[in-house]
Amino acid sequence: MRILIWIVRLAIFLVLFGFAVKNDQIVSLKSYLGGQWHLPLVFVILIAFAAGAVVGVSATVSSLLRQRREIARLRRSLRKAEQAVGKMSESTEVVPAAEDGARA
Repeated sequence: MRILIWIVRLAIFLVLFGFAVKNDQIVSLKSYLGGQWHLPLVFVILIAFAAGAVVGVSATVSSLLRQRREIARLRRSLRKAEQAVGKMSESTEVVPAAEDGARA
């Protein structure tokens, strides 16, 4: 199974490497204030991919943190409820049931 995974990884690497070699033309990126960069097309694509990954991860992290806070709040609530039930069971006395012949 590991060999198959490495073969797939190698195939993906070769496809991406071929893509990079085919797209080595220089492109111009112009900014609003008159700035201009000259980069190979593959770097522009890589930068756009990385920026998209950062945006996606930051969106995921915010929801993950919100869920963790909710889980922590629910755990605290559960602990308080368990303590309240424990105190109630300690404070109530257990009276054994009377036998059938000992009724008054």
